[in-house]
Amino acid sequence: MDVDAREIGPGTEGSQGQFPLTQNVTVVEGGTAILTCRVDQNDNTSLQWSNPAQQTLYFDDKKALRDNRIELVRASWHELSISVSDVSLSDEGQYTCSLFTMPVKTSKAYLTVLGVPEKPQISGFSSPVMEGDLMQLTCKTSGSKPAADIRWFKNDKEIKDVKYLKEEDANRKTFTVSSTLDFRVDRSDDGVAVICRVDHESLNATPQVAMQVLEIHYTPSVKIIPSTPFPQEGQPLILTCESKGKPLPEPVLWTKDGGELPDPDRMVVSGRELNILFLNKTDNGTYRCEATNTIGQSSAEYVLIVHDPNALAGQTGPDHALIGGIVAVVVFVTLCSIFLLGRYLARHKGTYLTNEAKGAEDAPDADTAIINAEGSQVNAEEKKEYFI
Repeated sequence: MDVDAREIGPGTEGSQGQFPLTQNVTVVEGGTAILTCRVDQNDNTSLQWSNPAQQTLYFDDKKALRDNRIELVRASWHELSISVSDVSLSDEGQYTCSLFTMPVKTSKAYLTVLGVPEKPQISGFSSPVMEGDLMQLTCKTSGSKPAADIRWFKNDKEIKDVKYLKEEDANRKTFTVSSTLDFRVDRSDDGVAVICRVDHESLNATPQVAMQVLEIHYTPSVKIIPSTPFPQEGQPLILTCESKGKPLPEPVLWTKDGGELPDPDRMVVSGRELNILFLNKTDNGTYRCEATNTIGQSSAEYVLIVHDPNALAGQTGPDHALIGGIVAVVVFVTLCSIFLLGRYLARHKGTYLTNEAKGAEDAPDADTAIINAEGSQVNAEEKKEYFI
């Protein structure tokens, strides 16, 4: 019970503190309201509670109105408290506490009655719904006061883009509220719970909910899964046709290269599986799995290439021939590089004579000394210097 307290009284010095104090009271329909009137200083003056129709309920400890729902809680010179059980919406209104001084002093307490919303109902769903259809769901609840709030959730995620309508009920006290949710469904919505939640202050933080589990029908999706990534000649192979759809496609149809399976003795279909015994090269080709339900059909293909087991065995270990070839190439390139570098240096080596070469001492200048040195190159082999 929520209480909004306020102090009411004449508030004059001559009253000597003799004035009644009351509290506003909020109660849920069907609950019990406690109306309390207190007087801090009272010289044996009587207290009285009256209802919105100004009917006296209690005068001190004496009951004045025949209503079994109204009972005395406490009566003294300083307090008069009464209870109203099984409160209805018609009990709402302003109640008066009177202190019979001269003149009479009064204090008002407003009783607010909350209307509890009924359990919400979701309408608009007809099972099943086809993938791609537009779905419209409506959630409605009546009897709330004040008007309740409706929220939608899908996969625990709130949906904000909804329509909201509030209408006053026939009693002109409570409200009927409704909310409409529009969305286009796909296969991911199958089995999803859509929740309508009603929030209201009378529910004490425990909202009322309605749930609708969606059933969506959609065409199959197909995928072929081989039992091994490298089918080998002489070994068995199992191709599994993984198909999903609603209704569930059953059975599946297997074909090879656009026609029937050529060897039914070795190619056995079991449910969604195609078992091929003792693979050989003639089994190479395109295998197709087709799944059909009442909504449509879909298919997937698998290209089978049967491998030579000896070739596969060579591929599984280290390729020593390849490694040896790479090493040989590296060595060859290195030797070629050394040979070419030697040829290059040999062609560009310099032959120079020392300053003891013939004619160098008598030359008037450097150019003449070089010419004399070149002319004497044949006879000066013992004085050559090589610079590399």
